[in-house]
Amino acid sequence: MEYVNLGNTGLKVSRLCLGTMTFGFKFRNIGAVGQEDANAMVKKAYESGINFFDTADMYSFGESEEILGNALKILNVPREKFVIATKVRSPLSEAAMNGTGDVNNAGLSRKHIIEACNNSLKRLKTDYIDLYQVHGWDLSCGLEETLEALNDLVRQGKVLYLGVSNWTARHIMKALYLAKAKNYASFVSLQAYYSLAARDLEHELLPLCNEEGLGVLTWSPLSGGFLTGKYTRQNQKPSGARRSEFNFPPVDERGYDAIDVLTGISKSKNVTIAQLSLAWLLAQKGVTSVIVGANKMSQLEDNLGSVNINLTEDEISKLSNVTMPKKLYPQWMVEWQNNRKSLNPDELK
Repeated sequence: MEYVNLGNTGLKVSRLCLGTMTFGFKFRNIGAVGQEDANAMVKKAYESGINFFDTADMYSFGESEEILGNALKILNVPREKFVIATKVRSPLSEAAMNGTGDVNNAGLSRKHIIEACNNSLKRLKTDYIDLYQVHGWDLSCGLEETLEALNDLVRQGKVLYLGVSNWTARHIMKALYLAKAKNYASFVSLQAYYSLAARDLEHELLPLCNEEGLGVLTWSPLSGGFLTGKYTRQNQKPSGARRSEFNFPPVDERGYDAIDVLTGISKSKNVTIAQLSLAWLLAQKGVTSVIVGANKMSQLEDNLGSVNINLTEDEISKLSNVTMPKKLYPQWMVEWQNNRKSLNPDELK
């Protein structure tokens, strides 16, 4: 397992991170892993070199954090050996999710952030959280209130680093400079949806992270199981598959084109389509750690094999070209103005 710095920090994290959205039983049809199986997965991940574990308070309404906390305790290794990441923002009860009660049990207000952090610490059975991430934008709360509350948690030692997830480029940039102006602790990473079948990140967010030194953590790197090979043009809703009941996150028709290319290369290299998809992601500039989740041990073991795959430049190019996102304005204008001599107008399409 390779370890890299998280953004501009000195914190070393493994290239693969174990995601625990599947831990617990209260999260759509995704939550499917109980304590015993979670213990085995966390142990397997740690023994394979993973030191990075990601969860969120809203996964099964806290059950995922609790299960992860128990599993890490059972490892019986010093706390400093692993990095725990969790998130705050989403509703923490059915009532809050439906808007029928618990009106303060969601969002990025000072009240919710402080209370949510304290509760996460209890569930995770730890004195501090390594990476505390805001789990989305809150239209109802001012940015400065959010940043001030997060800064207080860092100053108190309850949180070591701050991260952001599911924000736009303009909101991230605004937060970075507001934190700098106020001398607040600043975001060091972005957790975002990125896969061979979903490359919107490349328009603005990935360049922003590369320029500002933010680490990039990719969630749903297999696009909700789409990039495993079980989904084809002929069988778009395989029985029992996760996306058959919860078709998320979104992929478009080019995803099937990606499956065609992945199938050919995976056969030639004698690896699985899922492993190859993860290996492509690990090869992308700016990607710090790929978050892999599983609802059974065989899936985790397969995902772990991705770190041993070496892709040639030609293989990376073949995979990249099949889902290359169309350049948007003003990106194509910037390229044209700065590279007029060599840029072919047809490349703008």
